[in-house]
Amino acid sequence: MAIPDKRTTEAEVVAELRDGMTIGIGGWGSRRKPMSLVREILRSDLRDLTIVTYGGPDVGLLCRSGKVKRVVSGFVSLDSIPLEPHYRAARQNGTIEATELDEGMLLLGLQAAAWRLPFLPTRAGLGSDLLRLQPQFRTVRSPYPNGYGIDGTGSEGDGEELVAVPAIHLDVALIHMNRADRGGNGQFLNQDLFMDDLMAMAAERTFMSCEQLVDTADFPKHGTFHTQRISRLMTTGVIERPGAAHFTECPPDYARDEAFQKEYAATAKSDEAWDAFRAKYLDVTEDEYQTLVGVAR
Repeated sequence: MAIPDKRTTEAEVVAELRDGMTIGIGGWGSRRKPMSLVREILRSDLRDLTIVTYGGPDVGLLCRSGKVKRVVSGFVSLDSIPLEPHYRAARQNGTIEATELDEGMLLLGLQAAAWRLPFLPTRAGLGSDLLRLQPQFRTVRSPYPNGYGIDGTGSEGDGEELVAVPAIHLDVALIHMNRADRGGNGQFLNQDLFMDDLMAMAAERTFMSCEQLVDTADFPKHGTFHTQRISRLMTTGVIERPGAAHFTECPPDYARDEAFQKEYAATAKSDEAWDAFRAKYLDVTEDEYQTLVGVAR
């Protein structure tokens, strides 16, 4: 069977997005983020987006540029810089709405959507202020007593009360992999897939950027079988863009650009600093950006 050709570009992907969409962004903090796609959104007229992510500079850039209505996150951090300064400013100034979840609750919300379930139960949040501050979350009681076995035996009494995490459905997911083929299969080569597969399965459409397109048969040359975790059944389009995750890290291809990240974080100090940064690095094409920062190959 012939492999479909799903190759596309950042501009073609963003042209399919609409105001008000719920967009999941893969990666983790300042690690393996689909930044070339984020930058293309910054160049667009999109507004009122809901962003679902384990957040990093993707969130800060989108918030500072006025693209975001709501952020649903497990955290927002630049890793080596603990607080994402533009996200912090957006929260403090009330320019966005925020749903801040336990990391595991976000995972379960995506998992429920991926499995086509209305919710999944968890103990996370019990005994905390999460349920008081976010009353949209409800609890459920297990239909099984504690210690209930598959054979029907178990202790008497009511089942455990648990938090019901609703499914987090995404209109679109944007992820970045180290390697991919033109059919949309993807491979990660660092230590962690993060939640990119759940993002892809929870979304109506998924677009994946990659460092390098390879022949399907060549995946084993780059990593072991367990690293081939993104199936073409999950993806709508694939973009080959070396350096697409800059300035976040994408090992083994490249480390985080710490100097650039510090330059970015410093732009939260004033509107003038942000305007200069935006004019230099964001109001340009992706090719021009990569030449400026020295990652074009």
